[in-house]
Amino acid sequence: MADAQSISGLTTEAINPKSANLDALDALQLVKLINSEDQLVADAVLAAAESLAAAIECVVQRLRSGGRLIYIGAGTSGRLGVLDASECPPTYRTPPSLVVGLIAGGDVALRTAVEGAEDSLTQAAEDLRRIELNSRDCVMGIASSGRTPYVIGGLRYARSLGCATLGHTCNAASEMTGECDILITTVVGPEIISGSTRMKSGTATKLVLNTLTTATMVRLGKTYGNLMVDLRATNSKLVLRSERLVMRLTGLSQADAAAVLHQANGEVKAAVVMHHRQVTYQAAVELLAQADGQLRQVIGDR
Repeated sequence: MADAQSISGLTTEAINPKSANLDALDALQLVKLINSEDQLVADAVLAAAESLAAAIECVVQRLRSGGRLIYIGAGTSGRLGVLDASECPPTYRTPPSLVVGLIAGGDVALRTAVEGAEDSLTQAAEDLRRIELNSRDCVMGIASSGRTPYVIGGLRYARSLGCATLGHTCNAASEMTGECDILITTVVGPEIISGSTRMKSGTATKLVLNTLTTATMVRLGKTYGNLMVDLRATNSKLVLRSERLVMRLTGLSQADAAAVLHQANGEVKAAVVMHHRQVTYQAAVELLAQADGQLRQVIGDR
């Protein structure tokens, strides 16, 4: 286990001189100070653009080859990984098994701190075995400090199987450097409250994961332009959104759009192809499969 001296050298554990008198500020001053620090986060993510883009291409290749994207993390990092994974199925009609989030301590750790869970070098390997990790998969370790044992152990296990390994950290020099094929480093600087990495580091993590899965899904044909054409309509709002998308891309009335969506099992892309190519649902699905899911390749620009 690292000693206090080694941890104190981490940027994420450093003291922020701008907030030295934090407890003497009123509410408005606190808001302005926190916001001024938050504005540094986007630039830190932009500075990591090349490694983030490389990670996206790696994930796209793995998913196209039948693999999965699996996040592993502890605390805030783990929760953000689980959140990002859980939002992919309704947004992009992906199976829940395609993007998976694992958190140290299991699902109970999503709401309650599980003491010591992140300190195990072996638990992540057990969690990854349970979901039958294999060499086609891509494992992304998320650790603001870059030294979380749960994450380090999981990455080592993934590498031993031949998985692609990615990582995200907010420290320029970290133990994750030698454990990842591609490491995304967003140095956001000391937190307003020293060591509270749910703040700037957490925001950077959310931006990185949002960008990673969004760009990956775009590359996989889950959008048409900026339209969410592969959503899963799991509530009334999304049903209406599906109808509006079909109306926009076909010129149909709402009633006719709803009818063709019904014939297409609620799948927007299939419904649009059925209309434009005047084919059955099964034929539309086959045309999309031949185009790797790219709606534009099937119907062109509309």
